[in-house]
Amino acid sequence: MRLYSACIDMLFVPETADMAQRIHLAKAAGMDAVEFWLWSNKDLNAVEDALGATGLALAGIVAEPFAELTRTSDHNRFLDGLAQSLAVAQRLGTRVMIAQAGPLLEGVSRASQHDALVEAMARSADVLKGSGVQLALEPLNTLVDHAGYFLHSTAEGLDIVEAVNRPEIALLYDLYHSMVMGEVPQDVLAGRVERIAHIHVADHPGRNQPGTGELPLAPTLDWLAANSYAGYVGLEFRPTGETAAALDETRVELGR
Repeated sequence: MRLYSACIDMLFVPETADMAQRIHLAKAAGMDAVEFWLWSNKDLNAVEDALGATGLALAGIVAEPFAELTRTSDHNRFLDGLAQSLAVAQRLGTRVMIAQAGPLLEGVSRASQHDALVEAMARSADVLKGSGVQLALEPLNTLVDHAGYFLHSTAEGLDIVEAVNRPEIALLYDLYHSMVMGEVPQDVLAGRVERIAHIHVADHPGRNQPGTGELPLAPTLDWLAANSYAGYVGLEFRPTGETAAALDETRVELGR
């Protein structure tokens, strides 16, 4: 059985601007968990109350602030914020925070920026040590949504995670971003699925719900499950209509 997490920064947006109400709508739609991006723009008391009232888990949040982790001079600012994000994660009960790499810097070798990311993740592991919370580094596509982003390769993301080799550091694997970049998941993840802390799905083109595009999402999720991925399937897409209907379509397409 798949465990589904609704990204409430993209889902239930047409229905309500109230983030706590979106949690209740996710419960009514049969979700197992919710997740969101920034915590600093949320009413955390209301979110905490809604999680408690619905019994939904919080599958993940973004580790703030967004930083240029490809630039070593920005690491301290990120690490200061990471400690605050960790406190929020522990308060709300999530075990995954998401980190983005930052931009591809002009005039700096790619190897140097790769090394800076390894350093940032290693220092982050020290902040998170003993907390039970993982920081998941996220590759993004640069062809459609995130031009100029450094980390567009799943293989390189996994190389960074393995170079750090700490249980606190893992990968966020987004099937949409990966396949938009032309990657074959079974190839880029072979032998390394255990490094994944969380996954996201959306279809392409359009970044809408599964079944609206061309990506082989269901067989890829089956392969991930067969290779020991047992975490949440994060639904991070733009519904083409009413969110609850899009979620019903998703469960038909991907399986319950």
